[in-house]
Amino acid sequence: MKKIITCAALSLLGLTLPVANADENAIRQAFAKSMPEVKIDSVKASEVSGLYEVMVGSTLLYASEDGKYLLQGRLIDIQTRTDLTEQKLAKTRLSALEKIGQNKMIVFKPKIKKYTVSIFTDIDCGYCRKLHSEIDQYLAEGITIQYLFFPRAGKGSESYDKAVSVWCADDRNAALTAAKKDQKIAPKTCANPVDEHMQLGEDFGVKGTPMIVTDKGNIYPGYLPAKQLVEALESEKKTN
Repeated sequence: MKKIITCAALSLLGLTLPVANADENAIRQAFAKSMPEVKIDSVKASEVSGLYEVMVGSTLLYASEDGKYLLQGRLIDIQTRTDLTEQKLAKTRLSALEKIGQNKMIVFKPKIKKYTVSIFTDIDCGYCRKLHSEIDQYLAEGITIQYLFFPRAGKGSESYDKAVSVWCADDRNAALTAAKKDQKIAPKTCANPVDEHMQLGEDFGVKGTPMIVTDKGNIYPGYLPAKQLVEALESEKKTN
C-alpha cells in the first residue's frame, strides 16, 4: 500500500518547506525535495489568508504562505461552527469512491432506491455480521448497500482470503451472505479489488469495521440499525 502522512510522521520529519512564494509549483517542489515519496494531488488557497490546502490522496494538509510550516488538523469556521476540513474531505471521499466504481463493489439493491451508502466490511467482524444479518431491513428502507472489503487482520490473513474467495465466486452476493453466516465457501482466486479497497480504507482512516460512508461523503464509524441510519441520512439532506 502507498504511504500516507500521519501526524506522528510530520512531527518526526520537522518539515520546513523552503518556498520563496506560495504558488503551486513552489510548494510541489518543496515536497519533492523534502518528501519525494509523497504525491500531491492539488494545491489551493484555503479560506484563511496565507494558508494553502495541500491534498495528498484523501489526506488534507495546510501549508503556510511563506512555505516554512506544514499543518495537519481541522480548520473550523467559528462563526458558523462548520468543519471546513471535513467538507473538503467529504468531497474527496466521494470522488475516490466514484473512481473505484460500483462494478468493483458488492452491491445489494432495494426495489425502490432512496439512499446509497458504501460500507467497509470485514467478513469475520461481529458487528459487520450483525449489520449484514439485517440487510433486508436496510433494503426495505430504500438503502443501497455498496460493500468494500477491509479485512482488519491484513493481507494474507484468513479474512483476506475469504474476501478474495467471495469476490471470485459465481454469485458474489450469495457468497458474501454465506461467509457472513460463517458458512464455508469454496476457496478461489482471481483478479480482484480487495487490495484497492484496503488502500482506500487506509486513506479514509478506517479504524474499525463496519465503517459507513454516506452519499454526502460523511463517515459513521460502527454499526447503525436501519432506522437510525435513515434518520442520519435524512438529517444530512436537511443540512446540505
